[in-house]
Amino acid sequence: MTGWLSEALRALRPPQELTTAQWAEQSRILSPAESARPGPWRNDVTPYLVGIMDAFDDPEVEDITFVKCTQVGGTSVMLNMIGKAICCDPGPMMMVYPKDDLCELASEEKLQPMIRSCPQLREQYDESSKRLDLVFDSARLALVSANSPSNLASRPVRYLFLDEEDKFPVRAGKEASPAKLAMERQHTFATSRKTVHASTPVFETGPIWQGWLQAGSQMEYFVPCPHCGAMWTFKLRQLKFPDGCTEDQALREACYVCEECGCVIKNSDKPGMLLAGEWRRTGGKGGKRRIAFRLNALYSPWVRFGEAAAEWIDSQRAPEKLQNFVNSWLGEPFREVERTLDAQRLLDENESSYPAGIVPPGTVFLTGGVDVQKKSFFWTVRAWLSDLSSYNVAHGQAFSWPEIEEVMNAPYRGTDGNPMLVNLAAIDSGDQTDDVYAFCAVNRAWAVAVKGSSTRLLDRYKTSVIAKDGLGKGMPLILVDTAYYKDMIFSRILRGQESGGWLLHSGCDPEYAEMVTAEHKVIHRVRGHLVTQWEPKVTGGDNHYFDAEVYAACAADLLGMRSIYVRAQESIREDGNAFAETASAGRTAPEQGTSGGTFRRKGR
Repeated sequence: MTGWLSEALRALRPPQELTTAQWAEQSRILSPAESARPGPWRNDVTPYLVGIMDAFDDPEVEDITFVKCTQVGGTSVMLNMIGKAICCDPGPMMMVYPKDDLCELASEEKLQPMIRSCPQLREQYDESSKRLDLVFDSARLALVSANSPSNLASRPVRYLFLDEEDKFPVRAGKEASPAKLAMERQHTFATSRKTVHASTPVFETGPIWQGWLQAGSQMEYFVPCPHCGAMWTFKLRQLKFPDGCTEDQALREACYVCEECGCVIKNSDKPGMLLAGEWRRTGGKGGKRRIAFRLNALYSPWVRFGEAAAEWIDSQRAPEKLQNFVNSWLGEPFREVERTLDAQRLLDENESSYPAGIVPPGTVFLTGGVDVQKKSFFWTVRAWLSDLSSYNVAHGQAFSWPEIEEVMNAPYRGTDGNPMLVNLAAIDSGDQTDDVYAFCAVNRAWAVAVKGSSTRLLDRYKTSVIAKDGLGKGMPLILVDTAYYKDMIFSRILRGQESGGWLLHSGCDPEYAEMVTAEHKVIHRVRGHLVTQWEPKVTGGDNHYFDAEVYAACAADLLGMRSIYVRAQESIREDGNAFAETASAGRTAPEQGTSGGTFRRKGR
């Protein structure tokens, strides 16, 4: 048979019936330049990669996202897909990297060694190919930088591989995003195209994490406990090591504990667990067209549990180290936390010597805050001193409006035995709005309706008027800048027992402290700008007492607390007399009121 006829028949030969995983075991030889364990590719070393490679072969799957971390074989799985496609189902390909030098590096250290070590690829490879434009008998692979819009849009592409996509620039020159430009090249292959995104996530707004969130099927790898057989995913919280231990100790002593039976799992157990593992769908919008896979470094056969523990301990030393651990080891986006607080720290450092129900000496007035839920109310009563120190006098959960009336009208006694009443209570109107308006209309002498603002305000709060007929029409409605007051409360908590501190009553319950510290302030990057906002630490975590305290703090401003503070400071500078003593003198029930404020409460 003549040479040209042989070549023609080979070109017309249908694709071999091999999966990508089978092709890798049959043809892929790892060179020393590619792997610390050179030699024939073995699927049983990293069995979790088989499911990702199988998705590449599935005709129903068009878009694959791999949220990868360190040392799990993320680059190798893409190289296997490329090699199998060239040998078995060729078509034009493009691989996009964040920068030019990474394209060069990938060609020299990954692709060229793979081609040389694989007879099938070497046989088809054109040795005159340029370094970033690899030509084969029936396929062509272009290595392109995400910074090059002309190269991204220069040719039709059937197979597109986007490596470390979270490190791509937002735009390619003045054009659209690099990924979008490259994906537009696939329109010619509408029924056979494949797009593979693989990257370590950086931030939640990054493309790889958004790809995970938008996927039709979100896949996680479940492994069996060698002791009880329960199936679960590897999690950092189950990695156990002594409190306060050094990195060396963690390296030696860390172990993994089954979340079901509590048995200790050794590093030697991991290979068998991985072999018996399976990918399971844990979420997604439905369908298989877009599928996403996610792994952390605890799955890696090359990472011991002690190494992960030591890395975690080391990451606590600096924010940049912590981000690298979250991104590269956990395979999760980093949430930059600007402000956070632990409940136990709050109880340890901000608990006062005054028991619940007792008003501290020097109190100027009391304010209340009520967070309204569908089936109950969370309320707080807070004492304010002229130096802006404040004390939680009482808090609790109520289940009816009469209970709220009772706690806000109760006499709270000082250390001298004199009773004080709540001067002003701010009632959340975001839920049960009509009932809140009606309640405040009846109790307008001491209650005001408030609503948290979803955006920042020019001032701490904004006053409007309720316009609903028969529901307190004409009464004030206070729109509250909740982010401002959360910042303020956090700052005052950090003062501890000092002047201006934000304190609890003695014997405060942990539930209250957990809710007050249920949020942290997170930094997001939106269109190149840093944006901060308060968010729950845990999805669905209760923060009701925190909201109630925000409203109580706003009530203090409505009563003119800051004016009282200024006057107190002026009085101290002028004659050295503590203004707090005179400001609070005679402020016992039933003679309630306040100077310099908008709202006043008369005795009853």
